[in-house]
This record gives sequence, structure tokens and C-alpha cells, in this order.
Amino acid sequence: MPSLSALPANRHLSSAFLPAVLDFATSHHCRSSPGAWKARRFVVRLTVSASGDRAMSTSRKGTGTAVVWFRNDLRISDNEALLKAWQSSQALVPLYVVDPRLYGTTYTFGFPKTGELRAQFMMESVADLRESLRKRGLDLIVRQGKPEDIVPSIVKSIGAHTVFAHKETCSEETAVETGVKKGLAKLEGGPKSGVRLDLVWGGTLYHLDDLPFSPAELPDVYTQFRKGVEYNCKIRPALKMPAQMGPLPENLPDKVGEPGDIPNMADLGLKYRDQSPLGVMHFEGGETAALARLHDYFWNKDQLKVYKETRNGMLGADYSTKFSPWLAHGCLSPRTIHDEVKRYESERVANDSTYWVLFELIWRDYFRFVSIKYGNAFFHIGGPRKVVGKSWSQNSVLFEAWREGRTGYPLIDANMKELAATGFMSNRGRQIVCSFMVRDLGLDWRMGAEWFETCLLDYDPCSNYGNWTYGAGVGNDPREDRYFSIPKQSATYDPEGEYVAHWLPSLKQLPQKQRNSPGDAYLKPIVPLKFGMGGGGGKPNNYSRFGNKNRSVGKVSRR
Repeated sequence: MPSLSALPANRHLSSAFLPAVLDFATSHHCRSSPGAWKARRFVVRLTVSASGDRAMSTSRKGTGTAVVWFRNDLRISDNEALLKAWQSSQALVPLYVVDPRLYGTTYTFGFPKTGELRAQFMMESVADLRESLRKRGLDLIVRQGKPEDIVPSIVKSIGAHTVFAHKETCSEETAVETGVKKGLAKLEGGPKSGVRLDLVWGGTLYHLDDLPFSPAELPDVYTQFRKGVEYNCKIRPALKMPAQMGPLPENLPDKVGEPGDIPNMADLGLKYRDQSPLGVMHFEGGETAALARLHDYFWNKDQLKVYKETRNGMLGADYSTKFSPWLAHGCLSPRTIHDEVKRYESERVANDSTYWVLFELIWRDYFRFVSIKYGNAFFHIGGPRKVVGKSWSQNSVLFEAWREGRTGYPLIDANMKELAATGFMSNRGRQIVCSFMVRDLGLDWRMGAEWFETCLLDYDPCSNYGNWTYGAGVGNDPREDRYFSIPKQSATYDPEGEYVAHWLPSLKQLPQKQRNSPGDAYLKPIVPLKFGMGGGGGKPNNYSRFGNKNRSVGKVSRR
């Protein structure tokens, strides 16, 4: 394995957009519906391919050899980069690069950048992708190293004319794209050699080109964004993919060697461990498992029709869709979910619950587009609004108690133990533990965000840091500054203490109504709550709590 080094153009260093992503201007026309935004011309800060509203053809008229570089799009279905690579070539080489920098440490506090459970999920996803490609007449080349080195090397060996990949938006990822582009330009013939990096927009419900506003004009209030896209935009249908996508180039092993082994945990510098059997379900990586979960939740168990009523649960497989790990790694596309929701609505029922699944996917879109607008401000302590004047503690004693589930508050401790043991936590739980960490403990929100980056199966930078900036009150929407009262949340979402007793077995012996308020039967709370039985919606006047403020965790990031 190459040495672990810092990712290039670290996202924590500057809030400015990378110059490399300022590539072309495009005319943007909104649909002519009443009240729609007027057509406008704006600069798109992404080098992306646009396919328009019509369904892409599945005919193949290309020549030569193309490479499809898989990143966070580990699927066959609805994969425009894969489809375009197939259409533009006579022979296609799929490639996945295991970048060792993703298995290094987080920037500010030095936590593992990718924990064991997510790494295992990712490698399962890569293995499933390889198997699916083989069924379609292809294979997956797997290499370990920096994509900036590996991708040009493969291209040179096989004489490919184009590399297709999906576009990312955050600076560490876009810096890798820039490095690959530069590496291709250094091949024999230089920039005039004609080898292109064709970056395709994907991974969102609404396409970037279809938004009724430029990224720079994106509303800072989610509701305004949602209404804007719902009223003015059409969601493109999921792409239909060819059943067979071969051949591979002739004599490929002679040119690039064997396809390559998928790394095990030891290869990544990690120890293998299973997801805890106490978890809500076992998450298996890959498109096959993702589509099976989609079918099971929608059609076998018929849970879609009650999603809105059950989505705030914390125990069991079916209180929510659990699609997020597969979405985060591109094993499942939002448009595939959308198309299946519409089929369900046509064949079974359309109600608030069926809509609410799409509502949550739009939230996911929103954070992706916000990351374009605000760049690295997403990762800075002041957040997108560049909030100043708030005091944040990095007290190691308080943080370790929060991280390890030893705060003395059963609802917090149970959620944190679930996260560490399974890589998953309910949406409700994430909001509660975030509020407690930043409001009641007064800790630097980036400590929580980076620990979630380590642990979550469904980590992606946009959703993770977007949600943490919101929870910390430094997000782009100034109204999102809420306090979650633990007693109120416990009474509402775990009234009989079933969840806390599940993760904290010592509480099972207590009467159900006492499990969330166990008194001397449990750990002593590390801090008093700021608002006790508060309503869960108010803004605290001051939420800094320092304790031993000279004890800190990790290094302080440069700004």
C-alpha cells in the first residue's frame, strides 16, 4: 500500500471554489409554467456532461476504447457515466481505484477517515459491482493507489480515448478530478493527444442542469428550494441500461495485468469486525442488496404507505427505508427510488407517506447543491454563514463520554453505542445527539461531524456536514437553530424505554417508565441539561459549556 497522505486541496483550508471547476457557461431555461423563474444565463462551476430531458439512447455507435472510472456510483442501473462510456466505444474497461488517502485520518481531530464497518460495506459494494459487470460481459479492474496516477496509467496501457466518471462537488474529491485530468494531459501527445476526462452529473434526484436557479442563487431556506424545484422542474426517469455491455479490449490482461484483488480489511490497515446483531438490520454492500431492500420495503412488506408515520422510530428494520447507506455509495440512485415510488402510487396508493420519501430525497439533493454554493465553508467552524462570536469547547473528557456513550443520559448513550456497533443511527437519534453535543456540552460541532465521518455507513460529505452545520446553528438557514430536550424526546419517541434498554441492558430490569430517567440506577449525568423538560423547539440563549476548557482533542484546523 502507498503511504497514507493528506488529500489534496484540503477542503478545510479555503472557502473559495477551486479554479479547476470553473470551466464553462451554459444557458439555462426553466420550464414555462406559471410563476416559473425566468430563463437566465449563468456560470456552472462544474465540468459536467448534460444529456437533456429525453431518455438517452441505448444504441452503440462509438469507436475505440473507453474507461469508466467508478467512484461513488457503485451500480449498473441508472448510471449515465457507464452508459456514455459504453455508447462512445467499441470496447469498455471499468475501473475502480482504492485511494489510500480515504483510509487515513480526518483533518482536524485525527479520527479514522473511514471506519471498519463502512470500509467493509464499500468493499462488498465493489465486489457486487464486479459480479454484475461480469454478467454483462465486462469485468472490473481494481487497483490501489492515487487515481491521479492509476487512471492515466491504465489509459496509456490500453490506448483509451476517454475516461468517463461521475462529478463530485467537494474540494478533496474535485482536486482528485483535477489531478486525473492533469495526468491524462501528460500522456504522450500532451493535451492535444485527445484523451478526455468526461465528468457526468449524477447521484441527485433533480439534475443540476434542470434547476430553476444557478448554484450561486440557490435559496438558503430548504422550503424555498423544495417548492422551486417541485413547481418548476421535472425529475428525469432512471436510465435503461443494456443487458450486455461487452466486450473488453482484446488481450486486456497482456496490457494491464490481472483484474486485481478487492482489498480485505488488513490491506486497508483496518481490522475486520461484523456489524452488531443488535442493529436494526444487517447492511450488506452492493447494488444487489440495495435493490432487494427497495423491493422488500415497498412491495413485500408494503411499508411505503406508512413511512411518514413510522419514520421517527429507532428500533427495527422497517420504521424507515434504510436506503441511505446504498445511496451514499451510489449502489442505488435517487431516480430509481423515485420511479419505484411512482409505480407504487399507481398500483397501490398515493398518500403523504409516499410523498415523504421523495421529500427526504430532496433534502439530500439540497445539501449537495449547497456544497456547490458555499464550497469549503461547509467544513469551517463558522459554517456557510461564517458565524463568529460563538465559543466552542474541545474538552476531551466531555467528548469521550459523548463518543463512547457514557454521558449519563440513556437516550444519548444508546444512540452512540448503536452508531459505534453498527455504523447506523436513526434520523431522530442523529438530531438528538447533535443537539446535546453542541447545546448541552458546548463542544465544537466539527468533533461530532468528524466522528460521524468515521462511523457512518452512509457517510457522504454533503449530507453529513450539511446536517451538522444545521444542528450547530451555523448552517446556511439561520432559522435552523433548535434545541432538542432529552426528556421530551424520550417521552415522545421511546416512552416505554424499549430502545434504551435494547442498547443498555442494565436498564431492562427497571420499570419501563423509569428507563429514560433511571436516577441512581445508572451513570451520573456529566452535565445538567440546559432546558430540562423544554419543548424541543426553542433557541438557547447561550450553549457554550467548557468544563475543563484547557483540555482539547486534536489539532485546530487552519482557516
